[in-house]
Amino acid sequence: MKYSLAIILLLAARLAQAQNEVEMADAMRANGKIYVIVGIVVIILAGMVAYLLLLDRKISKLEKETEDKTN
Repeated sequence: MKYSLAIILLLAARLAQAQNEVEMADAMRANGKIYVIVGIVVIILAGMVAYLLLLDRKISKLEKETEDKTN
């Protein structure tokens, strides 16, 4: 188990080193558009987290109501 994890980590590190130059990201960074992309990703992730928290509250409320009805 330890060996397989070590091999996976070594392969991941090797792949990360192979991708030293990303032309699209460099071009977007040079134009200042990379911050727009990062902002959009942050907004989407924040929306997903907020939705999951809201959903968790609703499910907890339903579980509590169902528990109260069975007792």
